[in-house]
Amino acid sequence: MSGPSMPKFQMSKTVPEAARRNGALRDGSRVVPEETPVAFTFGGSTHAVMMATPGNLEDFAVGFSLTEGIITEPGQIEAVEAMADEVAGNLGIDLQITLKDKQNDMLRLRRRHMAGPVGCGLCGIESIEQAVRPTPDVSASTLRLSQEDVVKAVALLNGQQPLHFETRAVHGAAFYVPGKGLIAVREDVGRHNALDKLVGAAARAGFRGCDGAVIVTSRVSVEMVQKTAVVGSPVIIAISAPTALAIRTAQAAGMTLIALVRGDEFEIFTHAERIKSGAVADVA
Repeated sequence: MSGPSMPKFQMSKTVPEAARRNGALRDGSRVVPEETPVAFTFGGSTHAVMMATPGNLEDFAVGFSLTEGIITEPGQIEAVEAMADEVAGNLGIDLQITLKDKQNDMLRLRRRHMAGPVGCGLCGIESIEQAVRPTPDVSASTLRLSQEDVVKAVALLNGQQPLHFETRAVHGAAFYVPGKGLIAVREDVGRHNALDKLVGAAARAGFRGCDGAVIVTSRVSVEMVQKTAVVGSPVIIAISAPTALAIRTAQAAGMTLIALVRGDEFEIFTHAERIKSGAVADVA
């Protein structure tokens, strides 16, 4: 993958506020995250626009392309360029993604066979068929985690979210490998975006999804399960609760879904056989 160096955009901003404290209003300030429309453009055509934190954009481009099935590995992208555009006084970013010839031809064919957009309200998709697309089977993975691994993974993520600590307003996603700890962490105002950025970062670094678990700070919807399965991870661990469809999808895909992690307590909704008792390996 080649292309010009990726520009850096402001990810947070200090804004004035009036806060009620001890029964009185006082002037002050607060740091809040930026939220920016990010367009994914392939071959001159916009595929989707997401509201996102304007950081880790190359990871975002690669991860989105992978989880949407546009590519199967990062080398199929020739270049990524971020073009800034101001619309109505607000920053917009156009991620112009150049695919290798074969992938570009396949995307054009996919668009010709796609039903017309129906506006079904899910992030970044164009038809109902995409919402219920088949989820890859991850049941062949030999990954096993101890109960202590689950607790340790979430505790580590809580300590590696600088933008969240600054703003208290963004989601985090991470890859946890037993004996190594967290090997990648990404943040975004959107939970799907944070996971896409994580998928892109891991793929660009050559990480195999089957070797670790995905940790997220959000609830688990079906899209989060689908994206986790695309990267090949057989375990998703969340701080919040899952939806019924996410549970059914994880069960069918052979994925272990763990949620509602609170300190050393958590709930396992699917494939509990992957979680064993025993101590976690020490990690830095």
